[in-house]
Amino acid sequence: MTRGSSVFTPVFSSRLAPVFTRYVDLKRALGRRFDLPARTLQSLDRFLCGQQATIPDLNAAAFQAWCRTHEHVASGVRRVRMLEVCSFCLYRRRTESQCFVPDPSSFPAYHQRLTPYIYSEANVAGLLHAASCLKRYPSAPLRPEVIRLAIALLFTTGMRRGELLGLTLGDYNRGESTLFIRDTKFYKSRLLPINGSIVHEIDQCLRARVQRKLPVSSDTALIWNASWGGGAYSGTSLRNAIRPLLQKCGIVTSKGKLPRIHDFRHSFAVNALLRWYRAGADVEAKLPLLATYLGHGSAVSTHYYLHFIEPLRTAASKRFADHYGELVSPLPQSTRRRG
Repeated sequence: MTRGSSVFTPVFSSRLAPVFTRYVDLKRALGRRFDLPARTLQSLDRFLCGQQATIPDLNAAAFQAWCRTHEHVASGVRRVRMLEVCSFCLYRRRTESQCFVPDPSSFPAYHQRLTPYIYSEANVAGLLHAASCLKRYPSAPLRPEVIRLAIALLFTTGMRRGELLGLTLGDYNRGESTLFIRDTKFYKSRLLPINGSIVHEIDQCLRARVQRKLPVSSDTALIWNASWGGGAYSGTSLRNAIRPLLQKCGIVTSKGKLPRIHDFRHSFAVNALLRWYRAGADVEAKLPLLATYLGHGSAVSTHYYLHFIEPLRTAASKRFADHYGELVSPLPQSTRRRG
């Protein structure tokens, strides 16, 4: 079984089991994996099984009681789960016109969007130096090379953390200077061209493996960890490896917190935009290329990562002034409002 091919198979037992099954089958027939919504529906199914003596059907009381069993999770997660049940209820109403459908206006709000930390080239240079000085351990013989490579790839490619940790040595093509991202979010794959310095970083890491007689087969994880029999770093272990480097380099957000790994992805998008502005490129024409590189279906999704911050604001303002500044003239003194 290849990575990304495993599909969760829910088991339903309540009186709504046939409807749950038809709904999940329909979504998957439309090309969706539908794992997380299926788990949500399985949770509702189990709740209904436990309450069927007092709650004969999914109604407002049953829905509210089920929602209370999810109060331990974040409000945004609860909202998503409630919306998944709402979509199921709308599907059910096609054949059962009197069935219950919850009101989404009463659902919790989405999380407030976090302001990402935009890493600069100086930040990353400091992190790479700090990573090179990391100590090796029997359980992490490639710790300096692997953590350094992880930081370099995150900053220069903007790939998602899961994409990074899913890379194998076979996904690296030195001759073509590419990385193959397989079965990633939304089940798409893509080739990422990488520059010469990243090829050099990967080759350095591979040479260190060979010197220490560590696994170099094509199915070995690129961001390899000797713990637990060998394999990729987990998301948590990678975060725990990078956090001390952030502390050592004094890299914190405006609120004094350590940046997230996902902020590298935001940084990649913003820095790409900044390079294009400084080079005088047609930024609008470049956005579809950036979207493709990031693994988005369209530039609409990419806009989430395009933050109008300094020095991007200055570069964009200068571009506007260079092209249209002569069309903008100050109001005559006589027409200005007096204080």
